Amino acid sequence: MQLSDLIGYTAATLTTCSFVPQAWLTFKTRNVSGISLGMYSVFTLGVALWLAYGLLAGAWPVVAANAITLVLAMSILVMKLRFR
Repeated sequence: MQLSDLIGYTAATLTTCSFVPQAWLTFKTRNVSGISLGMYSVFTLGVALWLAYGLLAGAWPVVAANAITLVLAMSILVMKLRFR
């Protein structure tokens, strides 16, 4: 594995894992008052576009990170819409 791939996968792991506590807390408490609908909507769209870019470019660290982050961000967004 090249150093650039190792750095990419490490960055992908860290940034993706950063969403797990928010998703878990939101699911557990159903409290979405501190979550911005606008921010999460735009962020989720951005992550979807990064995923598309990664797929088109064959950048697998980008694909892996954004596929998982998209699921987590969409989960938070759905909970924001559902638990208002």
